[in-house]
Parts: sequence; structure tokens; C-alpha cells
Amino acid sequence: MPWQRSDGRKPDQLRPHHFQLDFTTSPVASVLTTCGNTKVLCTVSVQPGVPNFLVNSGRGWLTAEYRMLPSATASRQPRELLKLSGRTQEIQRLIGRSLRAAIDLEAVGERTITVDADVLQADAGTRTAAITGGYVALAQAMEKLHKQGELAVSPLLAPVAAVSVGFISGEAFLDLDYPEDVSADVDFNVVMNGKLELIEIQGTAEAGSFTRQQMNQMLDLAEKGIQELLASQQETLMR
Repeated sequence: MPWQRSDGRKPDQLRPHHFQLDFTTSPVASVLTTCGNTKVLCTVSVQPGVPNFLVNSGRGWLTAEYRMLPSATASRQPRELLKLSGRTQEIQRLIGRSLRAAIDLEAVGERTITVDADVLQADAGTRTAAITGGYVALAQAMEKLHKQGELAVSPLLAPVAAVSVGFISGEAFLDLDYPEDVSADVDFNVVMNGKLELIEIQGTAEAGSFTRQQMNQMLDLAEKGIQELLASQQETLMR
């Protein structure tokens, strides 16, 4: 039986998405990112100094931290206090790698940029929302520092966005929600830049395998969705 999306979306349709700038006032920049029922608060902080391996290199560093609030899902999840789960570590490394592709770290100088992604509400796609919203917060922060004269030039290279895709009941779907995510036979997370060049692909078959043709279908869907997300990012940052 063909899969029917509970919200009535077409297979190639994104969930409604929105970026709310300046959601909090303490960090250099903050963005509440909404993708359907997934809500992620992305904030950017900038501090002098870099990790030891970059001292006296003249280069900056960008790192990311990802956490999910205990009440972000229907059943409360314990806080990760003393030791991060493997999933959390893997996600925050993905966010960091993705956003480092968006910035010239030499132009940042010996400063450390920290992108915090805190999931307020989870309905799948939290890592892709964190990357997409994290770029908006990063771009806003860098432009602020450039205008204030703290950075000689803007270090931004290219926008970055991410989306999930998957195969359910033999059909490819864009931007999976939670029921789709747990039902998918194959699911991918795809990260691209403003030129639609690939930064990272995370993909696996939950059971069985998938063909090269199916992979191409998913990448085509991801590219379509990322084009729309890039346009929304630009529109938000131009307000």
C-alpha cells in the first residue's frame, strides 16, 4: 500500500519551515529554527583563543554542541550530564563539520566560534534543522562582528543547509517527520552548500539494501529541498 503522509504533503514537499532571528539576546546571534513540529534553538558565541593545535596559527576554530531537552519528545529523556551518548557526539561533530565548510577560519583569526543547537521539540530532522538554522545564526553573528569592526572582512564563504530523505513503501520522500523516519526502509541526511555541492551524506538501509537508482532519487529530492531552504535562509538574513 502506498505511504500516505499524515500532514497531506506531497512526496517532494518540505515541512513548513521558519527562522526567527534574535530569539534570545545574550549570544552574538540566536535563531529559533522550526521545521514542521521540530524546533531547534541555534545560538552562536565567539570567544578569544583557539584549541592547542591551532595556537599561533592565525586560524580560528568552529565547534558545535548539540543537546535535546528532556521534554523534547513525547516520553521524557534523561539529561546527558557526565557522559554524552554516542548519538549526541556524532550529531554535534556533523554540525561542526558542516558549518566549518561555510566559513574562512583564517579570516576569523584566533577566535573560537561555538554553535549551540538545543532541541526544544523533536519530530525528526533535528540534526538537519540544527545545521540549516545554525548557518543562519552563524551568518548573522559574522555580519554583526564585521559591521562592528571586530573582523576586517566577512569570513562567510557559502551558505550551508541540510535535509533528510528516505524510501518508504518503495517511494522516495523529502523531509521525514517522526512516523516516516521510523517507517523508512532507507534514510539519508544530506548537507550541501550554496552551489549545491555535497558536504556530507549520511545514509543507510534499515533493512535489506538500496539501489544506485534509489540513491540518485533521494539525492535529487534532497537537492530540491535544499534549494528551497537556501532561499529561505537568504530571505531571512536580508530582512
